[in-house]
Amino acid sequence: MVDFSLWDILRNLLLAGRWTVGLSLIAFIGGGVVGLGLLLLRLSKAPGAETAISAYVQLFQGMPLLVQLFLAYYGLGLFGINTSPWVAAAAGLTLYTSAFLTEIWRGCVASIPRGQWEASQSLAMSFGEQLRHIILPQAMKIAIPPTVGFLVQVIKGTALASVIGFMELTKVGKTIANATFSPFLVFSCVALMYFVLCYPVSLYAKSLERKMHAQR
Repeated sequence: MVDFSLWDILRNLLLAGRWTVGLSLIAFIGGGVVGLGLLLLRLSKAPGAETAISAYVQLFQGMPLLVQLFLAYYGLGLFGINTSPWVAAAAGLTLYTSAFLTEIWRGCVASIPRGQWEASQSLAMSFGEQLRHIILPQAMKIAIPPTVGFLVQVIKGTALASVIGFMELTKVGKTIANATFSPFLVFSCVALMYFVLCYPVSLYAKSLERKMHAQR
């Protein structure tokens, strides 16, 4: 048994929290970029795009995130890619995030009245101009609250990266708990850390949602 003070536990968890935040940001930003690309392809009505992207979304939404992380960790090596826990966790969470953000944003675009598309077409706007000047600015206002809210799910999802050896908050907490034989104390601190990370984001998402409803 290793003698850890409460301060030692918190200090080590704070250090691990940096990796949790970093992984969350990579997954959220990377998933956002991929999700936006898929959304634009879906809206373009390219042949087969709707079916392929719908299948992609259903696949990653329907598969447990834990399984996706395992597949990323053991599957990337088949293509000669470095299968470090960091790379696998980032790849798995990015794909997971992109599937959900694509669907969230598709719903936001679908909520724009059809008349907006027709009005912009009557002005002889191209598809790109319709999106850039008319549709996406309106859809973005609707999409901000659920997008920010989904960030909470991404942060909590990083805890599953511990199963492939990524040293984030949960993994470090487990290591400390095994060393100190104080699992209740350690994981109470871990829970507190997740709360500190997620609660402000949840409040911000609710605040944005109230503002959106007020504007409507």
